Amino acid sequence: MALVLIKEDGTGLTNANSYASAADGDAYHDGHLYAAAWTGATNDDKEKALVFATRLIDSQFQFNGWRAHDEQALQWPRERCQDPDKGLPITVLLLASGSYVDSSVVPKGVVDATCEMARELLVADRTTAAPGEGVHSNYTAHMVSGGISDISNITYEKSDTRPVVSKVAQAMLAKYGAPIKGGSGAVRLLRA
Repeated sequence: MALVLIKEDGTGLTNANSYASAADGDAYHDGHLYAAAWTGATNDDKEKALVFATRLIDSQFQFNGWRAHDEQALQWPRERCQDPDKGLPITVLLLASGSYVDSSVVPKGVVDATCEMARELLVADRTTAAPGEGVHSNYTAHMVSGGISDISNITYEKSDTRPVVSKVAQAMLAKYGAPIKGGSGAVRLLRA
């Protein structure tokens, strides 16, 4: 069955699966210096990338406020999500009703971040580690007289891993929420 992209229009669709359409992506990438992965993709691949980008954004970000409709499929539209572009001082911002993103729209920043992530996904699968990512050290020792011929030691360092949502997309989304800082609940085991 072929994918059918259904763009969220701000009404809280129950079947929406993307914040952006292929036409939105084309318009966004018109002004992008590194758009080759997008412009060279088929329309079907563009739509798949947009749907996947939306899934990743919704799973990796906690947006301010709350969903505008109980039954909507995606995180946007939202109620009471502050709009920092309104330019009101913080004391006024807390009292002003007009300082929020309109609850019947998906902000341009979210649409643009979706388009940016879609291009990133056309370049590489960001849900898996790149070869060598996370490897801190790798060495092999040869012992000639001790009976052990090869010893390999690989340690892993998670601080250099690439985020699933690109840094550029995160910057676009930062005014509306924050990345979810999840953990597995596991603790690091150190052996003496």
